[in-house]
Amino acid sequence: MSSINTVVSFIKQQYKTDDFIPLHVPHFAGNEKKYLLETIDSTFVSSVGAYVNQFEVMMQAITDTQKAVAVVNGTAAIQVALRLVGVESGDEVLTQALTFVATANAIAYQNATPVFLDVDIDTMGLSPKAVVSFLEEFGDLREDACYNKKTGKKIGACLPMHTFGFPVHLEELMTICNIWKIPVVEDAAESLGSEYKGKPTGSFGKVGSFSFNGNKIVTSGGGGAIVSNDLKLGEKAKYLTTTAKIPHPYEYVHDEMGYNFRMPNLNAALACAQLEQLDSFLVNKRQLAKEYESFFATKGIKFRTETPETKANYWLMCVELEDKFERDLFLETTNANNVMTRPIWQLMYRLPMYANCQKDLQINAEFLEERIVNIPSSVR
Repeated sequence: MSSINTVVSFIKQQYKTDDFIPLHVPHFAGNEKKYLLETIDSTFVSSVGAYVNQFEVMMQAITDTQKAVAVVNGTAAIQVALRLVGVESGDEVLTQALTFVATANAIAYQNATPVFLDVDIDTMGLSPKAVVSFLEEFGDLREDACYNKKTGKKIGACLPMHTFGFPVHLEELMTICNIWKIPVVEDAAESLGSEYKGKPTGSFGKVGSFSFNGNKIVTSGGGGAIVSNDLKLGEKAKYLTTTAKIPHPYEYVHDEMGYNFRMPNLNAALACAQLEQLDSFLVNKRQLAKEYESFFATKGIKFRTETPETKANYWLMCVELEDKFERDLFLETTNANNVMTRPIWQLMYRLPMYANCQKDLQINAEFLEERIVNIPSSVR
C-alpha cells in the first residue's frame, strides 16, 4: 500500500495538482477556437468544407499514404476498411481478443465473424506466431483466397490492433498474410504518430484506420480516418462513405449501398488544429514516459515501453503488476486517491456476443488481462 501511495504522489507531482487526475484528456493549445469560428462564419459546418479537405491532406502526409478519407469515427473507419479489402457476409477475420470492443464490432457490422488469436507479450498486439500456428492447423490456401478448414469459411482479412500505440510486429505479420493471401487492415485507432522501422503505422496494410475520439492523442471530438497506399481503394472509401453518390449537378444517383459516414467540417476544423500540434504532443508524452519509466524502475513495477525498431506515441501509458491481486489493489488505491487508472479490456470472447467465436489458447492475452493497468497519460 505504501508503495502505491508513492505512485499516487508521483503522478500528482507530474500534473501539479491534488485534484482528480483523469486518464487522458484533450489538450487545446493551438488554433482550435480560431478554426472553429472560421467554420461557423463560413456556414459550411456539415460534411462539405475546407477543413475536411485540409484534414485529409494532413493525414496523408502524417501517415505517408496516397489517400486519406475523413469519416465519422474510428469504428466506421474499420468497418469500411474491411469492406474495401473484400470482407463479405459470412467471412471470418483474424484479430486479437485483447482489444477495445470496436475492433470486434466493426467485423460484426460486416456480418463477418472474428477469430480471436493470441497477442505477443512485448507489443500486447496480434502475434505473428499465433497467426502462423492457426493457419498451419486450420488454413486451407486455395487459388482465390484462404479458408478455415474447421468452418469452411473464407478468411477475408487480418485485423491487428496497435494496443495503446505500441506497433505490432508488422513485418512478420505482413509476410505471413501475403503468403496466405489474407489482406491486412490495420486498426491504428490508438497509434497516430507511432512508427515501425521508421514508417508510420496505418501505412503497412492494404488499408489503415484511425480514431479521433475525445480521449485520443489528437481529437476531433468524434471522428476517424481511412488511409491507403492504394489510390483506387482510397477513392472507393471516399465514395462509399459519402452515400455512394455518383457526381451530378442536381440528380440523386446512387449505384450501390453506401454509408453516411462523413466527418462534419466542424470536427475537421478541430482535428486540423490538433494535428498541427501532434509533434509537440509526441515529444511531451515521450518525456512523461521516460519519467514514469525511471520512477517505476525503483518501485519494482514494470512500466511498459516501446519495442526495438519502433517508436510508440505512448497514447495510454501502462504498468504491469505482479498478478491480479496486485492489479486490483493498485486500481482500488489509486482511484480512491483521485488518480484515475483503468485495467486493460476484458478479452472479447468473455463478452456474450462473441463467446462462441473460434479462439486459440490465449495464454499471453490472459496473462496481460490480469496485470496491465493504464495510468494518467495526458499531455501536461
